[in-house]
Amino acid sequence: MFGRSVPLFKLFGFQVRIDASWLILAVLIVWSLAAGFFPYAYSGLPTSDYWWMGVAGAVGLFGSIVVHELFHSLVARRYNLPMRGITLFIFGGVAHMGGEPQSPKVEFWMAIAGPITSIVVGFIFYVLKIAGTGVWSIPVVGVLAYLAWINWILAAFNLIPAFPLDGGRVLRSALWHFKGDLRRATRIASAIGSGFGFLLMAYGLFELLSGAFIAAVWYFLIGMFLRGASKASYEQMLVRTILAGEPVSHFMHRDPVTVPPDLSIQDFVHNYLYRYNFKMFPVVTGSDHLEGCVTIGDVRQIPRDEWPHHHVNEVAHPCSEENTISPDDDAMGVLAKMRDKGVSRLLVRDRDHLLAIVSMKDLVHFLASKLELEGGDTHGLRLSGM
Repeated sequence: MFGRSVPLFKLFGFQVRIDASWLILAVLIVWSLAAGFFPYAYSGLPTSDYWWMGVAGAVGLFGSIVVHELFHSLVARRYNLPMRGITLFIFGGVAHMGGEPQSPKVEFWMAIAGPITSIVVGFIFYVLKIAGTGVWSIPVVGVLAYLAWINWILAAFNLIPAFPLDGGRVLRSALWHFKGDLRRATRIASAIGSGFGFLLMAYGLFELLSGAFIAAVWYFLIGMFLRGASKASYEQMLVRTILAGEPVSHFMHRDPVTVPPDLSIQDFVHNYLYRYNFKMFPVVTGSDHLEGCVTIGDVRQIPRDEWPHHHVNEVAHPCSEENTISPDDDAMGVLAKMRDKGVSRLLVRDRDHLLAIVSMKDLVHFLASKLELEGGDTHGLRLSGM
């Protein structure tokens, strides 16, 4: 769902990150506030005041979104649901769950926490605005009024019953409670979310025909994002519920391609790298004794004309926790490790003994087989970014 994000700070133990797309939103918000909203609402102020109000409004919105997502995360932590942090992106923010809620009750309270927080934050800004009227300058009061209004708008939008918005998660919790089936509840809520996204896109086209180009673009982009997010969230739920609790031993590849340490670099490149197109190979001696790992990056350290005169053991490096797992590890944990480390293959070992290799392809095939047996839909299913 997201591109590259940059860590900003930690708040109550949660890592807050910012996606590059947020910079686009920040610029648009500052510009729209300074050039449109504040001059219309508070005419007659110096231009510099409008720009400072725009910057202050954008910073306040930034903080409001962080607080909104923070309370999602705090409630999740209260119910022992793992959270991987908070990411701010062009359409707001998201608190990353490390798994599905244990019950409809957990889902409901975690979902509703964000909108309730935004409503409360809005009232805080509104009380400050009332208290400051006639005491503080017009720009300060104007920014406070805007932040009160925007928090209430944030709460109202998130309460729309369109999954994966907070209101859609509240809907899913109710469906889950009455139907007793998380997968079915998610499928229904996701379909509603996708349908709402389509309506926003259609309304965007209507706005375009009416001549409101900027509004049309935003409605269309938000609708397109919501449709994609609905599908992606349903796919993530399928992956989590199917892979959770499944040990690696159920689908690991027990006859891995290994490399002897005394093999020349040239033979390694021509007979292994070019043939199998893997980025990492285990270096093994004797009865599957794991000596280390060798990668394309290791080979690049040796000039091409010297490949025949050097051997794999000269460039191989010890295997670490970053690229190894045990046969009892949970499949969902393995997928998370592949995502976090940016790798597609992991070595399965018992101490210094190589047992197997598990790859992203193995995970996909295992998931597809389980979905087919259980009557699930595998069309277009993706594991990346979960």
